Amino acid sequence: MRQYLTRSISSWNANKLNGIMAEIDFRRRLAEMGFEDRVSPGGWILRCDGAGNFGHHTVAMFPSTLEPDVDNPVVHDGTEPPRRLHTICATLHQIGIHSFYCVPVVGQADDSASVEWYMVQLGVPTNAAYQRFPFPLPGFRTRVRRHAFLRYATDVSSMQDVHVPDQFAKEHLRVAFQNYYCCEPSDIDGILWGQQNTYPIEIKEKTVAEDRRVGQFFGLDVGPFVKLAFYAAKRGNLHSVFVVREIDDTTTRNLVGWWFITYETLAQFASWVPLEGGRGMTGGRSSTIKIPKSEFRALNNENLGAL
Repeated sequence: MRQYLTRSISSWNANKLNGIMAEIDFRRRLAEMGFEDRVSPGGWILRCDGAGNFGHHTVAMFPSTLEPDVDNPVVHDGTEPPRRLHTICATLHQIGIHSFYCVPVVGQADDSASVEWYMVQLGVPTNAAYQRFPFPLPGFRTRVRRHAFLRYATDVSSMQDVHVPDQFAKEHLRVAFQNYYCCEPSDIDGILWGQQNTYPIEIKEKTVAEDRRVGQFFGLDVGPFVKLAFYAAKRGNLHSVFVVREIDDTTTRNLVGWWFITYETLAQFASWVPLEGGRGMTGGRSSTIKIPKSEFRALNNENLGAL
């Protein structure tokens, strides 16, 4: 698994590692609050591409983790996805995002090339059957030329063993999909099932900064901001939240507190003047949206239960 990740991940830096740790700590925080059954696993949201067709069709995929040294799963129509995914994916289906639960099956031990994916569509009114990928997806064009997705030699030694299976499942699923279909992928940190609405989540670890006009603020790169705007454009009862794990500094990374803001509030109060950000997860410089910390809410039972 680790060898596969060295070839599939284009760059690995401290930001990526800290992002994984923030997601893990977020789920631990939700478990302490009794909300662990109301959040989905992470996955991918993928949009079709092509001139005149870009972004017109979207799918969401949630991979099951392939644990090392565990018997190969047997996939059949009775293999039950996580219960919370059904309701979450029903919301996505209503706004035109087809969602799939994806199970990896190993053909040969220690051979990542032998892993095949079996997928079942969720959120539909009928009982769907598992299909072996690839299968037809409306609006997505198949790849004509082979692309070298596994061409890197990235040092992922800082990734702890406990995190490797989840990352392998996500990366292998992405590469399998992109090997067959042309698309624009972006990761899903999770989706929260609220009292009335469904909320895709963007999780970041941040230190607070200060601006004389905005006051104390948290930054959000333009890419994730646009993704949250995409969710808002789909309307229905799909909303989204930006979650911040605030730390004291980038050296000790001690936890200060957890905060969140809905996209509606974020879009209303974010500064119109972007800031040149630091080095992002892809290794390059980013443009950052400034969001006043005063508009965030504490991540506690009362505030989260009101969503």
